[in-house]
Amino acid sequence: MSIQSISSQTDYRALASGRRINSAADDAAGSAVANKLQAQSNGLSAASDNAKTGQDMLRVSDGALAGIQESLQRMRELSVQAGNGIYSDSDRKAIQQEIEGLKQDIQGLAKGTSFNTKKLLDGSMADSYLATDPQGGGRRIQMADSTLESLGIADYDVTGEFDIRQIDDAMKKVSEARGSMGAQSNGLDSVIRYNDYAKVNTTQALSRIEDTDYAKEVTEQKKNETLDQYRVFVQKAKMQEDAGFLKLF
Repeated sequence: MSIQSISSQTDYRALASGRRINSAADDAAGSAVANKLQAQSNGLSAASDNAKTGQDMLRVSDGALAGIQESLQRMRELSVQAGNGIYSDSDRKAIQQEIEGLKQDIQGLAKGTSFNTKKLLDGSMADSYLATDPQGGGRRIQMADSTLESLGIADYDVTGEFDIRQIDDAMKKVSEARGSMGAQSNGLDSVIRYNDYAKVNTTQALSRIEDTDYAKEVTEQKKNETLDQYRVFVQKAKMQEDAGFLKLF
């Protein structure tokens, strides 16, 4: 097969596939660069997905903390009520029964909130590593320990002497935890925006190296077809000339 015919086949393959480089033979250096850019692009996509998963985990945690915060608000309201001197010991016991129920709700959320089987608020997951860049590096996000013991209200009881500041301190811890999670989620927003922007630029660079320039390929194809036709014409003319020369003998 002639070199020109091979070139024509390459042109047709580039036009049909939409890719200028279909094998390393088409452009060895370009193929090597394209493979690196493709790996970079894939890494950026995976890193953005990891960051989004981290945000999902933070949202689950924040939802549970919102429930804990509501229970603490009610506990504080009941504590103020229990501090009123008109209530008897039996009244305060009734109030404490509701407080115990709220404490169980808080503990249930702290011990039971999970994401992909991982407990988020029981202290077992102080932080979680997220691979948020295409090389596998990233950041850690912190989860709050929101158990009754960590909040300092495991033994909170309004039937005797009590200090409402225990509830205030617990509410402060939960508010700070929610604020931290919001800040971490915002930080992941920045990571996602950067990765997505970098992926667009990487994909464009990959396209410039790897994709077919149709105008150029069509022009090249037409040129090769013309050269092939000219070659056939020259070969026929040469054959006719040789045949005429042989008739002289």
